[in-house]
Amino acid sequence: MSEEPILQIRNLKKYFEIKQGLLSFGAPQLHVKAVDDVTFNIERGKIYGLVGESGCGKTTTGRCIARLEDPTEGSIWFRDRDIAGIKKKQLRGFRKNMQMIFQDPYESLNPRFTVQQTVGDPLTVHEKHQSPEERLTAVVKALQDAGLKNPQDMLERYPHELSGGQRQRVAIARALVVDPLFIVADEPVSMLDVSIRAGVMNLMLDLKEKFRIAYLFVTHDVAIARYMSDNLGVMYLGNLVETAETDTLINNPTHPYTRALLAAVPIPDPDYDWVDVPIKGDIPSPINLPSGCRFHPRCVWAKDICKEKDPENIEVATGHFVKCWFAEDMYGNEAPPPPPEINLPNESSQDEEIVDEI
Repeated sequence: MSEEPILQIRNLKKYFEIKQGLLSFGAPQLHVKAVDDVTFNIERGKIYGLVGESGCGKTTTGRCIARLEDPTEGSIWFRDRDIAGIKKKQLRGFRKNMQMIFQDPYESLNPRFTVQQTVGDPLTVHEKHQSPEERLTAVVKALQDAGLKNPQDMLERYPHELSGGQRQRVAIARALVVDPLFIVADEPVSMLDVSIRAGVMNLMLDLKEKFRIAYLFVTHDVAIARYMSDNLGVMYLGNLVETAETDTLINNPTHPYTRALLAAVPIPDPDYDWVDVPIKGDIPSPINLPSGCRFHPRCVWAKDICKEKDPENIEVATGHFVKCWFAEDMYGNEAPPPPPEINLPNESSQDEEIVDEI
């Protein structure tokens, strides 16, 4: 049975103002709409995967939830409290229950701090009543929980003395040391060697089961998202275009963008019948978003209504929501309906035109 969500995101928006020069005095203010009206829930002990190409707003969503960025609009309900509007002075108590694992373990650790100082720093902020002995015990336990062998031998090491995998495990230990209920993991394995990615991912899954930690797992890799996530959200230009349980979404991709993402995943099977899902053009600017459906400039199945009206979330199956006007027509089909024919000049006609010009 599903539990009450530990985190509820409602209509979250994050706009970044663009600074303009003196020559643009009096012109309307421009914004980069990094996150625009995002809504989802995360339950205790579950992993919500957020997937999409670079620039879609995944990381900004995670940073807003962790309150490293101030949301422009919307609410972030964490344990019956809306933390979207609380001031920075009030964030200290909240951050004990919500931690973040960053993408680059080479940048997220202070090079002047030893492992003991790095992992023990959150305790200095949140557990001031602890004695030095209690703090050291907590640090060693966190390093053990993060899968580091012989943690006593690592306490006085600096980040440059650690491998990439060890650094990321130290970052995970730093997040675990204060016993959080929720962790934002921003592409935590993308900077690691392929040979050690599986170990870190399995560690995070074990921690989820052991401590019932909820995660927001941000990644651009659909295969990793499938392995890690209980629920999956596909993001495009600041919007969630499709959400469902992971297996449901992978087995029944409905939105054209989701189909294109899955089609781009290489399958290690020479007999696999690969199906191309065409996308045209480039990603529109997040400053001047297209009207209607944001994907319509790249969608070969787009029609007039897609250009005029923003589609609503359509529930094509229980818990499976798709932001597309034709979601019900596409759902359950192994292949989407054929795209409209695009008339391109053939080579012979081009040659004839060149001859005529000569």
